Amino acid sequence: MNQELQIQFPNSISITIKREDLLHPVVSGNKFRKLKYNLLQAKAENKKTLLTFGGAFSNHIAAVAFAAQEQGLQSIGIIRGDELGDKIESNPTLQFAQECGMQLEFVSREDYRLKKESSFLKNLEQQFGDFYLVPEGGTNALAIKGCQEILTPEDSSFDYICCAVGTGGTISGIINSALPHQKVLGFPALKGDFLQDEIRIFVQNENWELITDYHFGGYGKVNEDLIRFINQFYIENQIPLDPVYTGKMVFGIMDLIQKNYFPVNSNILLIHTGGLQGIFGMNAKLKKKQLPTINIDV
Repeated sequence: MNQELQIQFPNSISITIKREDLLHPVVSGNKFRKLKYNLLQAKAENKKTLLTFGGAFSNHIAAVAFAAQEQGLQSIGIIRGDELGDKIESNPTLQFAQECGMQLEFVSREDYRLKKESSFLKNLEQQFGDFYLVPEGGTNALAIKGCQEILTPEDSSFDYICCAVGTGGTISGIINSALPHQKVLGFPALKGDFLQDEIRIFVQNENWELITDYHFGGYGKVNEDLIRFINQFYIENQIPLDPVYTGKMVFGIMDLIQKNYFPVNSNILLIHTGGLQGIFGMNAKLKKKQLPTINIDV
């Protein structure tokens, strides 16, 4: 569903948001797209268990846990940070995943960095038995295939396609399906420029760029300006934004419009990639720091 913002932007710019967050009540946005063909493949291989990786407030962990339960599969989550093992009840994401039947295994941050090493994966097989591996963030060739379905023929009129970037899977699918006249802009939620190489693994087109100025200090980092922006955007448009991904992307777009980044009459499509479950965990962190919270009804 495409929803045009009823805002008068300078230079006759128009903005429409593709509401991928409405795809599914739990497995929304890019998580739905990434898991679609991976779930089909797991069943084709007669796998009974999904195993994946994620952090304390991972949208991916929550999505895999629910999707596995919905499909009658078992799930295992390898969670970054062994200190979290006794804090499940105070973590909305991990508590939800566990309630969906996911078996949580907490590992040290040092061990977590080995998640792509064959020896580490071999140990997991010895520990848990046979499983279907879904990478951290869900990004693999099948996930890209799913994300290529985000854009539809009705999106051909847009000049710019914008999305938040985590592991690079969503933007890769969008780049592959974007038309030659369209420019794809990615807004990384992580610090660093390493994502360029990750994305190039999956794409051939060159009509894309990463805008690295709006990560707000890195993954999961926010400040009061961003929280105020998300709250005000919801009041004005009744569209909820998450603070880790889409909120930062929309903040960046609005700032770039004010800086005359976009040509006159630009028609811009923003991809809402979901992730709204993360608001509960973020608000818990903000309350501990006695900072303003995100006031959105989700």
